[in-house]
Amino acid sequence: MTISLEITDDVAQITLDDGRANAINLPWIDQFLETFTEAEKSAKAIVIAGRDGIFSGGFDLKWMPTANAEEIKRLLDGGGEIVTRVYGSERPVVAACTGHAIAMGLFLLLSCDTRIGASGDFKFGANETMNGMNLPVFASVITKERFDPRKLTELVIQSRMFGPEDALALGALDKVVAPDAVLDTARQMAKLLAQLPGGAYGFNKLSIRQPAIDRIKATSGGY
Repeated sequence: MTISLEITDDVAQITLDDGRANAINLPWIDQFLETFTEAEKSAKAIVIAGRDGIFSGGFDLKWMPTANAEEIKRLLDGGGEIVTRVYGSERPVVAACTGHAIAMGLFLLLSCDTRIGASGDFKFGANETMNGMNLPVFASVITKERFDPRKLTELVIQSRMFGPEDALALGALDKVVAPDAVLDTARQMAKLLAQLPGGAYGFNKLSIRQPAIDRIKATSGGY
């Protein structure tokens, strides 16, 4: 299964695993949003975990050349919805970044409240310029929200790729641990965050993040 859900001790774990790069296409987006909604309803905190060696490689670049204009629009709107749903969730959301996080995979990572990453030869980056693509509004907003603003030009406009330790310094990760400790560390953090008063957590999160979420929703298609 591409996306699975397991709930234990008030923590929902959403695992992304298509056996390959966790590429994001329209069916993936539908499945993720359905799973995320169930996690919000059923748990007090959420962990989003990748598969061994990769969190997500971003949008499905093999599928995109075959898609028509309406499908591409739906894909981008879906990416925006994922960012706003995760970034604006009233639940604490912790990322277990098990490896590479590229493009839309990076934007999903940046949307999580606390991000635990694996040490090793893994790559992070917004490579849209490198691939000749225009950056979606949701991507420009979430990178401005989470990255060190002094580094936005090289990271976003110039498509600089970077590793886990730089990700920690630049604002893409909050903690780097050994690969075999990523999931346990993320789950432990989620358990701690689940003990915070949920109403206050959600209110205070949105009091800070609502302007960014509104900017994304104001774009074409609502995202």
